[in-house]
Amino acid sequence: MRADKSNNSDLNGRTILIAPAAPRELVTELERHDARAINWPEIGIENPESFTTLDETIENLFGYDWLLFTTDRAAEFFLRRLQDLGHEISELDTLRVCAIGDATVAKLEASQVHIDLIPNAPQAGTVFEAIEQYAGGHDALGRLNFLIPHAAIGRDTLSEMFEDAGARVDVVATYRTVSQNPPALTQINALLAGGGIDCVVLTDAESVKKLAELFDTNDLSRTLGGVAIACMDVETKQTAEQMQLNVDIIPGEPSILALVRALTTHLAVRGSSSSDVVRY
Repeated sequence: MRADKSNNSDLNGRTILIAPAAPRELVTELERHDARAINWPEIGIENPESFTTLDETIENLFGYDWLLFTTDRAAEFFLRRLQDLGHEISELDTLRVCAIGDATVAKLEASQVHIDLIPNAPQAGTVFEAIEQYAGGHDALGRLNFLIPHAAIGRDTLSEMFEDAGARVDVVATYRTVSQNPPALTQINALLAGGGIDCVVLTDAESVKKLAELFDTNDLSRTLGGVAIACMDVETKQTAEQMQLNVDIIPGEPSILALVRALTTHLAVRGSSSSDVVRY
């Protein structure tokens, strides 16, 4: 249960999620305003525990119609394994390739992989509609086989949408994200699920990318829905928006003190739900 937040003049009882490399001054200022600052844990990106399923999939690529790359990491690890097994990039020419996100597109283009479709946004619904239209309508999806290289985590909404349409979908573990502090990640997931985090503070563009890596997504809106998003500056805001975040708070000047003042003012306003960025 959240602590009492009746003190509207401060951050009393508020829980703020920040990057592990966030400036110490930010932590000091948040604590001075009686907020609870929590660092999300560092993570590592590693090979899957076993290559067996991935290798079998690569050897049977002819059984798929579409190859969907949802992140640049999925593309990087899949292509590396493809070549480690002695295959050529050109062998992917027989498949339709969908690239989700600018970083994914850049990774595939650098590897000379042809791209058939780039959805306008990474949300599952947008990707589904783009492929549905490309394939010739909803009925056509039922005849298609999709391969989605992914992290070694549970199935996502996109794969479920295609399966509901009658398609065959294989989500294959291509890499895995390893938390350097598993209990901390469990705590953060529990807080997010229970509405226990009031705001995420992003001090630079790199912190946005690291947060997306933590949750293995290009669409942070699903994970952070209902959580206020504060960004230090315009560059950070733009990167956050690329990850589908609605930025609520940006200070009038890019400093820690201004950022915390803006955060304090925003969270003191009860029921604030404007989708417009508030500058202070």
